[in-house]
Amino acid sequence: METKSKILQALENQDVSISFDDPLENDMILNMGPQHPATHGVLRLLIRLDGETILGTVPEVGYLHRGYEKLAENMTYHEYIPHTDRLDYLSPLSNNVAYVLAVEKLADIEVPRRAQFIRVIICEMARIMSHLVAMGSTAMDVGALTVLLWGFREREKLQDIQDVFTGVRFTTSFTRIGGLAQDMSDEAIAMLKNFLDQFREKINDVEGLLFKNRIFIQRCEGVGVISKHDAIALGLTGPILRASGVAHDLRRDEPYLIYDEFDFDIPTYNDGDALARFYIRMEEMKQSVKIIRQALEKIPKGPVNAALPKKVLPSKERIYGKMEELIHDFMLINFGINPPVGEVYQAIENSKGELGFYISSLGEGAPWRLKIHSPSFINIQALPVLLKGHLISDVVAIIGSIDPVMGEADK
Repeated sequence: METKSKILQALENQDVSISFDDPLENDMILNMGPQHPATHGVLRLLIRLDGETILGTVPEVGYLHRGYEKLAENMTYHEYIPHTDRLDYLSPLSNNVAYVLAVEKLADIEVPRRAQFIRVIICEMARIMSHLVAMGSTAMDVGALTVLLWGFREREKLQDIQDVFTGVRFTTSFTRIGGLAQDMSDEAIAMLKNFLDQFREKINDVEGLLFKNRIFIQRCEGVGVISKHDAIALGLTGPILRASGVAHDLRRDEPYLIYDEFDFDIPTYNDGDALARFYIRMEEMKQSVKIIRQALEKIPKGPVNAALPKKVLPSKERIYGKMEELIHDFMLINFGINPPVGEVYQAIENSKGELGFYISSLGEGAPWRLKIHSPSFINIQALPVLLKGHLISDVVAIIGSIDPVMGEADK
C-alpha cells in the first residue's frame, strides 16, 4: 500500500485538471511494462488515463539492476572496457571510444592519428547501426513491418564488416587505452566501401515507402511534441534535441578525436514531434556515410597504438618475444595504469545523445569513482511531457521516437 500511495502521489503532482480525491474511481491507472515489447526493453510506465487520453505518466527504470558504475571501482581501467559494450548494446563500438577517451584524458595519453581516424569510422558505423534499429522499430511500432526487416538487413551487413574488422559481431571490446586492439584490414575497408556505395539506395527505398504513407505520417506527425525550451530545460541531447530546433552536436561544438577535420552537416527540424525525430535519424545516417568516406580517403599510415609501454598494452607478438614487454603486460593487467590523482569528464556524440564518463582518480589502478552520463536515461525523463494529452495508442510511437536502450539507462 505504501508503494501504491507513492506512485499515486507522483501522478497527482503532475499538472492535470481532474480532481485526484479518488483517482481509481474516476480515472484508470494503467501499468505498461516492464515486460512489454513496445517499451523497448525493461521500461515500466505507470499511466493515468481518462478514457484513452493520457493525463500523467511516471516512468520507472532499474529493472536490470546493472551496477556498472560501482563495478568500475573494483577492476582496472583496462578490465572495464568490455563492460562498456553492454551499455548501449546497439552501438558498442562508440561506447568503447567514449570510455577510453576519458581514461586517456586522465592519463594524458596521445593516440596516433591513424587510430583516431579508425575511431571516427567505427563511431559512425555504430551510429548507422543504431539508427537502423531505431528506424525499423519506430516504423514497426506504427505498423510498417517491412521497414524493420530492411533495417535489420542493412545492419547485418555492417555487423559482417564488424566481424571481419574486430573479430566479433556484437560486443566488440575493440578499443584499447592508447589505441585499438588491431589495425583495420584491407578486407574490412573494401567491404565498408561496398556497403557505402549501395546504402544510399536502401535509404531512398525507406523514404519512398514511408514519407508519403498516410498512415505513417498521421501516426507520427504532431505526436509527442516537445518545444525547444522544454528540451533544453530537461537536458535532452542527440536527435531529440535537434528535432526541436537546437543545432547542438558535440562533434562540432566540443570536437573530440579529429571531427573538426571533416565536412558534415548537423540536421535540425523545428517540429519537435515523433516524425521530426525520425527524419533526423534518416539524415544523420547520410551524414555518417559522408564522414566515413572522408575518413577512408584521408586515413594516414602508421601505428594504431601509442608507444607508452607503462600505460598501453603491448601487442601479443612483442609479449611473446621480449621479457620487458611481458613484464609491462603483467603489471598493466594486474595493477592497472595508475593515472595521476584528479578527475575528468569526457563526452562524445553517441547515436542517442551525449554519452559521457566522469572519472575520479586517487592515483591507483582502479577509479575511485566512475559515473556515466547516459543519453537513454536522460531522454526517458521527457516521457511525461511527450505523452501527456495523447491517446494510449500513441505511447508506442512516442517511445520508439526517443529510442531508449535500457541497458544504458539501468547503469
